[in-house]
Amino acid sequence: MNPRTQQRALQGPAGSLQALVDVPALAVGQIPVGVAVIAHPHPLFGGSMDNKVVQTLARAFVQAGWTAVRFNFRGVGASEGTYDEGRGELQDLLAVIAHFSPAASAQGALGLAGFSFGAFVTSHAVQALHALRKIDRLVLVGTAAGRFEVAELPQELHANTLVLHGEEDDTVPLSAALDWARTQNLPVMVLPGVGHFFHGQLPLLRDLVTRHVALPLA
Repeated sequence: MNPRTQQRALQGPAGSLQALVDVPALAVGQIPVGVAVIAHPHPLFGGSMDNKVVQTLARAFVQAGWTAVRFNFRGVGASEGTYDEGRGELQDLLAVIAHFSPAASAQGALGLAGFSFGAFVTSHAVQALHALRKIDRLVLVGTAAGRFEVAELPQELHANTLVLHGEEDDTVPLSAALDWARTQNLPVMVLPGVGHFFHGQLPLLRDLVTRHVALPLA
């Protein structure tokens, strides 16, 4: 665990939610770019905020100067409640965003990221928040299209969005992700020879995400 990682708990819609906050190393007088909230894969198949891809996403944001927030959906780890097929998990995600980056007093940018089931939930969070506040960076990895009804992304957010998918993903076929993206004219970055969990390719994932989230904010 990063020595600057803070264990946190907050009140969610179904009870307490367990979270970890990773803080960047900054020079005196510097402040974080913003807050990035990262959603983990499927709760019923071992998904948690300790997932290696989720940890890699957090490291990428932290390297680019962001504060990264990982959390466990309801029913995972110390988070209270039970699995709710994405509906309650969306409310969990929105509660975490509101807690760590409240719209009325947010200082700095807002970033959202999700892996697999977490990308599905994050897409609906974008849909819920887009008209209310700016989303400065969005990263979706192994988006669970075909398995869930992943929401379309607003056209004006495409320039701030990075969608990554492994060519040899046997959990969410690349064809399903492309079918979801095609109707939106949304670019997808395909990583040749890479599977769903990016085994052996986590450093590449980190570098690609860091490059995206470190770009100057509009």
